Amino acid sequence: MAIATYSILTAGTEREQLLTPVVVALLLIGNLVPAIALLVLIGRRVAHGRASRSPVGGDGRLHVRLVAIFSLVASIPMLLVVVFASILFQAGVEFWFSDRARATVEGSATVVQDSYKREEDRVSVNTQVMAGDTADALSQVPIDNPQFTIFFLQQLKQRELTEGLVLQVKPGGAVDALFLFNPYDRDLNTFITPAMIAALKAGKPSVVVRTPGAIGALTSLPIGPDNYLYAARLDPFFGQQIQRARGVLADYRELSARSRSLQLRFNAALLVISLLIVGAAVWIALQVADRLVRPVGELVDAARRVAAGDLSARVTGPRSRDEVGTLATAFNRMTHRLQEQTGDLVAANDTIERRRALIETVLSGVSAGVISTDRDRRVRLMNASADDLLATGHSTLIGQSLGDVAPELNALLDRNEREAVVQLATGGEARTLAVKVATDEGGYVLTFDDITQQLNDQRRAAWSDVARRIAHEIKNPLTPIQLAAERLKRRYAKEVTSDPAIFTQLTDTIVRQVGDLRRMVDEFSSFARMPKPAFQPEALVDIARQALFLYEVAHPAIRFTIDADAAIDDLVCDRRQLGQALTNVLKNAVEAIAEQPGGESAGGSVTMTIFERDRFVRLEIADSGIGLPADRDRLVEPYMTTRARGTGLGLAIVKKIIEEHLATMSFTDRPGGGTIVVMTFDRALLAPLASIAPIDDADALPAELRRTVRG
Repeated sequence: MAIATYSILTAGTEREQLLTPVVVALLLIGNLVPAIALLVLIGRRVAHGRASRSPVGGDGRLHVRLVAIFSLVASIPMLLVVVFASILFQAGVEFWFSDRARATVEGSATVVQDSYKREEDRVSVNTQVMAGDTADALSQVPIDNPQFTIFFLQQLKQRELTEGLVLQVKPGGAVDALFLFNPYDRDLNTFITPAMIAALKAGKPSVVVRTPGAIGALTSLPIGPDNYLYAARLDPFFGQQIQRARGVLADYRELSARSRSLQLRFNAALLVISLLIVGAAVWIALQVADRLVRPVGELVDAARRVAAGDLSARVTGPRSRDEVGTLATAFNRMTHRLQEQTGDLVAANDTIERRRALIETVLSGVSAGVISTDRDRRVRLMNASADDLLATGHSTLIGQSLGDVAPELNALLDRNEREAVVQLATGGEARTLAVKVATDEGGYVLTFDDITQQLNDQRRAAWSDVARRIAHEIKNPLTPIQLAAERLKRRYAKEVTSDPAIFTQLTDTIVRQVGDLRRMVDEFSSFARMPKPAFQPEALVDIARQALFLYEVAHPAIRFTIDADAAIDDLVCDRRQLGQALTNVLKNAVEAIAEQPGGESAGGSVTMTIFERDRFVRLEIADSGIGLPADRDRLVEPYMTTRARGTGLGLAIVKKIIEEHLATMSFTDRPGGGTIVVMTFDRALLAPLASIAPIDDADALPAELRRTVRG
């Protein structure tokens, strides 16, 4: 557009010719529109930069919109005003520099000049006539006569002249004033020049003398040599008018010569002022946008801080009561309320968390198992005791179905029972649980205790009482029966003549059966009333070797071996009872080998292993017998036996001895067939018992040992 404008302005040869209003208006619009667009684009770029540095971020659409709105508001009216102003200016310029205006101005100047010329001619003629009359007067009266003065003044008045001078030019060119009438006190001698005198001598009738504010004439005085008359009419206003007319004409001609330059300057000024107005509008738009966006940016920044968790974020207090100020006040009120509510929630959550931690601590410390489920019977909470009792082997049970975790407990909920005793198998071991069910709004709470040991203790106590009663009721008649049978045999054996062999056989049978009954009663008595152990440091390896030696001599067909660590220290125990326990276990091992096909003669092996890990001493007895029965968990119950002639008290006695030694006993299958009996002793628990005398009441034990015995 700049190149096109330059081409239009420099085209043609008539550089002083004015451009038409339409061309000038089109040039203005053509230059203003892209220039305004450029200013708006610059403002847009500045708006983007400010927006990127503001807390709001983004691409600065609000800034850009405000710049566009302000630019349009300023540009459209401005374009219209510029076009109309340019057209009006062009109309005025065309009028003043048209041929009619030029003719008017030049005609006016000509009229003024013609009037001035006529006035000069009139003054010249009057001066020439007055020179003749003055010469006649001087021929009659001298120049210094008062009558001449009166005559001279009358001549000036009659010819509308205001000043006069009769002078003589000396041979050297000096001017000598002979008579002077100068009411305005002007230095008339300075107006007469040698050139004027020379012109008169050359034959010119008169010479016009132009002085500021006056029109005068110099003529020869026809009396004497080198005498001259000067007369003038003083009119300052007329002189100023002629000078003004001449100046106006010169100025007009100068303006006419510079008309196109003035036209271009005026329109260039309009263009520059318009661009300044648009630039100011863009700048104002940016400032207004900054002022509007600044509180919005503070709100955005505060909102982001609130979103990040800083509820103490506030915006600067509003300075005005406009919509933005109302929004800032509402935002501050909202964040203050959120901070208060969050503080209350945090305090409540802390209280709930402390209660939850307390409940979890309590639940983790109780021996009873606790499971909480929702209405869909999915586990919400489970303490460590419940996990140990159920022994599911899962890493976490939270969120799982109760039917998958413990089907027996789930079946209890199906029966809608509040209390029940549930049998379940966990890890190959049967457990008896006493379960209580409570309901709440969210689901069910199951509380259960392992009463397996309690039931075993009750059953053992019941069998002990039965054993005492049986021993008491049976043992008393056994001796008389045995003595009677032996006396019958000694007294009447020779007297019986009919079938004496049968008699002897019958009496022997009575004596043998009484002996068997006596041994059975002794076992009952031993189980019902075993003596309390006397704990002393003993060599466990020696006890094991002695027990193994007895069976090794009695059963040479079976291979007995012992594998023990040489560095095992003495163990606090009751030597007699522990030897009895090992003897009973070895006896069961030998009987299990004898029940194999081929019996004891087929051979077999019994291996005893003793080793120590940390504070635990582990004793294992492995045999190659027939193995464990299906109901292996009941082997240690009184009167539970798998053999035809067994009393079922052997392993029950072993179990009781092991428990009194604060140890554990378990049964596992031997690889390749057979059984492994594992006894584990804790040195830390047995060490304090070395200084304690045998006691009959468990309540007399130390607290930690008492809990172990009863547990």
